[in-house]
Amino acid sequence: MRIQKYVSEAGIYPRREIERMIRDGRITINGTPAHKNSMLAEEDMVLVDGKPLVKAEIQPVYIALYKPVGITCTAQSSVKENIIDFMNYPERIFPVGRLDKDSEGLIIMTNDGSIVNRMMHSSHEHEKEYIVTVDKPFDEAFLQGMAAGVPILNTVTKPCIVSRVDENVFRIILTQGLNRQIRRMCKVFGYRVTRLKRIRIMNIHLGELQSGKWRYVTESELSELMYQLEEDLK
Repeated sequence: MRIQKYVSEAGIYPRREIERMIRDGRITINGTPAHKNSMLAEEDMVLVDGKPLVKAEIQPVYIALYKPVGITCTAQSSVKENIIDFMNYPERIFPVGRLDKDSEGLIIMTNDGSIVNRMMHSSHEHEKEYIVTVDKPFDEAFLQGMAAGVPILNTVTKPCIVSRVDENVFRIILTQGLNRQIRRMCKVFGYRVTRLKRIRIMNIHLGELQSGKWRYVTESELSELMYQLEEDLK
C-alpha cells in the first residue's frame, strides 16, 4: 500500500496535508523519512511527528451536493476539476455513483462505502429523477418511445417514467444507470441534450440547492434512505 493511502485511511489528515507532511519529513517508515513513492509492508511501523499513527473514530458523513457542469465525478487527483478537489471537504469522502461532466445536479458524497453498491446497482431499481432539455420540440411519440425502452449499448433500456415539462423539456425517472444513458436514448430519436439536471436520488431531493453548494442529508432523509437500503437485503 502507498504511504499516502495508508495515512489517509486513518481519517485524520487531508490528502494535500499528507503530501506536505511527506515533503517535510514528518512521516517515517521504520525510522526512515517516507517519500512520495514509498510502499508499505504489513510489518512496517509508521510514525507521524515521531508518534504512532492512530486511526480516528470516523463518523459517517452524508452530503447532498449540487454538482456544476464541468466537474468530474472521480476521486483521482490527476483528473483536472475532480469532485474531491472541488468540494475540498476536510475529511475523506467520495461520490456515490457518477454524473457526467457535462451534466449537473444532485450527487451524494459520503465516507460510508457500505451504501454505494446498494444505492447504485440496477437490480435494486432505485429511482433517479432528471429534468432534461433537448435541442428542439418533441411530440408525444418521443415521450412514449423513451418510456418504453430504447436500444443502446447492445441492450434495451428498462421501461421508465417520462413526462413533458415544456415543448423541449421533459422529466424522466430511471432505475438504471447506463453510461450517458439519457443522452444516448435521446440521440436514437434524433435529439441532442442541451441540459441535463438530476433532481432526485431515491428519497434525497436537490430541492433549493444552488449550483456548487451542498448540505448534509437530514436525519429524516437518512432514516428513510437506510430503511430502503435494508429492504433490499430482504
